[in-house]
Amino acid sequence: MTEQDRTPSPTPPGATDARFTLAAERTMLAWLRTALGLIAAGVAVLHIVDDFGVTGSKTALGVSLVVLGALAALTGAWRWQRVNHVLDNGGQMPGPAAVWALTVAMVVIAAGFVIFV
Repeated sequence: MTEQDRTPSPTPPGATDARFTLAAERTMLAWLRTALGLIAAGVAVLHIVDDFGVTGSKTALGVSLVVLGALAALTGAWRWQRVNHVLDNGGQMPGPAAVWALTVAMVVIAAGFVIFV
């Protein structure tokens, strides 16, 4: 083996440190865990919880949780793809708008439970 064989090759342009890629993947998995929890809560409301006092409120709240869970999964996947693209090619990271939208939607649904239950 020559000295040249032992010298590590320089990092190719655009190569991303694996730690950043794995961190982005862990964040995406957190979005999926949140989505799964919201979907499970929605299914529980629809199939386990007794009817609320207002007609249709149980269905509206349950379906809202399931839809919000699906949107959280889609948003997490989009953000993960966007972050990986930015890590590889440069550019701006996704902003906090999706996080704020999910937060506001969860607060609205929580208010629905307080009002209707």
